[in-house]
Amino acid sequence: MAVVAEHALPWVMPSLRPYWFSLGMYGVLVFFLVSGYIIPASLEKRGDVGAFWISRVFRLYPLYLLVIAVVLVMAIWVPVRQEVPRHPSAVAAHLSMLLDVVHVGAVADPMWTLSYEMVFYLLVTALFAGGMHRRSGALAIVFGVVAVVAGLVLSAPLLPGHWPAVAACVVFVAGLACLVIGRFRTAAAYALGLMALVLLLFGSFVPWFGAAILAVMFTGTALYRWERGTAGLGPVVAAAVLVAAAPVWSVQAGWWWVQPDVWITTIVLAGVTFAIGMALRGRRVPGVLTWLGLISYSVYLLHHPLLRYLNALVGDLKSVTDPGRAVLTLGYLAGTLTLSWLTYRFVESPAQRLGRRFTRRSSSSSHATGRDIPVPG
Repeated sequence: MAVVAEHALPWVMPSLRPYWFSLGMYGVLVFFLVSGYIIPASLEKRGDVGAFWISRVFRLYPLYLLVIAVVLVMAIWVPVRQEVPRHPSAVAAHLSMLLDVVHVGAVADPMWTLSYEMVFYLLVTALFAGGMHRRSGALAIVFGVVAVVAGLVLSAPLLPGHWPAVAACVVFVAGLACLVIGRFRTAAAYALGLMALVLLLFGSFVPWFGAAILAVMFTGTALYRWERGTAGLGPVVAAAVLVAAAPVWSVQAGWWWVQPDVWITTIVLAGVTFAIGMALRGRRVPGVLTWLGLISYSVYLLHHPLLRYLNALVGDLKSVTDPGRAVLTLGYLAGTLTLSWLTYRFVESPAQRLGRRFTRRSSSSSHATGRDIPVPG
């Protein structure tokens, strides 16, 4: 909901938008910490990269593709964002979800975060295949260092043009097929991981920022290791310091939300929120929060297109009176939550059930044929 507020407040209640920290980046950092904490544990528990990727595809793609389709259909009324290239490479980038790391704008603004989620999945898969998945703390520090260095020397992607999006899509689809089918799994995992790393460092819109995000995600994994007593907190602290320092001397850090005071405050708030969540884990959660958690992916993908449609429908919201904006805001939130519940109920949930069925079949087939990548000790 922090990301929803970040996008909505400038349009509906600009006076309420905070500038001493970034609401949107706060929400994104919390999300990446949680993802870093959960995803490697999920893969290790399964012990089967094919089953892991089947579950991820059925979790992410059905609603994602539906939102893309709706935005394209609605383009007859509200044009697709100018940041989206009118070129076949945009199709390739959306298919792989590697949008930001192949410098392609998304049809819905929040989709950029899925690029780094996908990069993380690919890297974790490669690390798992190579038995290096438990080195989370070291990886968090490495990506933190890379973020600082990239900020000093890189000001734009080093892989320009449309070809990275197309090439990445081809490698992604072929590699994913190998992981799911079970042929050449280890080679595919390494190839996909290497591709993800190259794109992150040399294809991202903002290279230092991409590396900083990966540092945050591996920090989440390092916290998972620490909680289980297999690692210390030193790497977590070191990575946090490096991420905080990354934009300070960066040649590509002109946005208000990466100014040192705002950036550091946002990082601290995200870290405190994650720590509180860890401390309260296992306690009873209010039903409304559980419900919001269930529909959070739908809310995340739907809220920005709906906000654009609202603006197109009623015009410049800044000219509306305060009571009128309050009513519009409540209506927008109610509509977003209702539609998100419907898409969760009729798109996400059925797709996840279908994914679980395919996952069970994949796991049974892999165990029967011995095509698993062994779980490293």
